[in-house]
Amino acid sequence: MEIQILHNKKPILNFLKKNTAIQIYCIGDLDEFFWSKTIWYGLVKNNDILSIALLYTGMQIPTLLTFYENNADYAVELLKRIKSNLPGKFLAHLSPDLIDVFGRKHVIEYYGFHYKMLLKKEALTIVDENIRRLTVNELSLIRNFYAIAYPDNWFDERMMETEKYFGYFLDNKLVGLAGVHVYSAEFKVAALGNIATHPDHRGQQIGTKLVSKLCAELNRSVNFIGLNVKSDNHAAIKCYKKMGFEVVGEYEECYIRNSCT
Repeated sequence: MEIQILHNKKPILNFLKKNTAIQIYCIGDLDEFFWSKTIWYGLVKNNDILSIALLYTGMQIPTLLTFYENNADYAVELLKRIKSNLPGKFLAHLSPDLIDVFGRKHVIEYYGFHYKMLLKKEALTIVDENIRRLTVNELSLIRNFYAIAYPDNWFDERMMETEKYFGYFLDNKLVGLAGVHVYSAEFKVAALGNIATHPDHRGQQIGTKLVSKLCAELNRSVNFIGLNVKSDNHAAIKCYKKMGFEVVGEYEECYIRNSCT
């Protein structure tokens, strides 16, 4: 087995599509919108990819994504052999127990277990005059909203270019927002993200309406819609399940100091 930096999208996609449900983020990052900000490491034997690790460099702090379905051995071997190539600090989304490759004592911040959920049924048709599409010209409004409603939110402002962000307005005030972390019409996947409701307007089904509207929009161009949610966020999970999402996998999220650099 050897380690390769992968540059050809086709074999990467073929590997990821073995389990599209848990690889939506990685598949989406094959899109040209993200591709230049990615580094793909593969554990390869006889030209067959056994495991993949994606390092996404599009944010201030790089993010490492590595997932396995049943057997962790190949993923463990891959991470062990690329440790010295990774940044000094990075965020990580890793299938259970893969953090141990880096040593839990090197975890700067631990964000716990998260579920990967996949939309399994048709999104509801939502007609609500309070919902409208947001544009890149409203970034200031969006930043101010997140500062109040979701101050720890991970928001890549470039994603506004996808035109897949919707806001909920009451008396001309933005009180709810839903968008995407990943979107690719080419590869037919999307991952929801940046979903929040103003503290003064929670419990009014605003988030549910926005997500339903967004999913109906996305269904026009993609075949798979997923999201990540913290496993102890029971209210959100219950809400997503009512909308037709199902848990398809889990992973651990953390901020790691790389002992090899």
